[in-house]
Amino acid sequence: MPTPKKLPAQLPTFLTFFAFTLLFTGCNTVTDDQPGQPVMHRQQAFKEILKVFEPMGTMLRTNNYQAEKFLALANELKARRDAPWAHFGPHTNYPPTKAAAAIWQRPGEFEQDRQAFLAATDELVSVAQHKDAATIEPVYKKLYDTCRTCHKTFRAG
Repeated sequence: MPTPKKLPAQLPTFLTFFAFTLLFTGCNTVTDDQPGQPVMHRQQAFKEILKVFEPMGTMLRTNNYQAEKFLALANELKARRDAPWAHFGPHTNYPPTKAAAAIWQRPGEFEQDRQAFLAATDELVSVAQHKDAATIEPVYKKLYDTCRTCHKTFRAG
């Protein structure tokens, strides 16, 4: 009888990220009837970020690192990273938002988390230019952790 394969050590991280991805992208259609549709625009902007962020993680988790593709995705992430933030205006905490009221109650903390995300994105782009997966992995995780940290405080259930 063949010996069952051991699961990769990164599997719990992958499953956590996968669950995060499902929660983050949601399954419902967003209905935003407010002028300018800020909730819809920020949710769409985060989905666009995820479309380039997730494939980078997949490359690293599956040992299928492709240096040029990763670098292109990192640059695309940097290009998309600023899109959601302008849509967190003072009167945008209404359904169908998934943002927690803490964003508007503690704007200084929210800004610190946003700045951490931006800095981690810059670091990832910089490290990706060296095209070494072993160096990139901890930086990618650091960026992932900035998302997770912000969501713990500033994303509603």
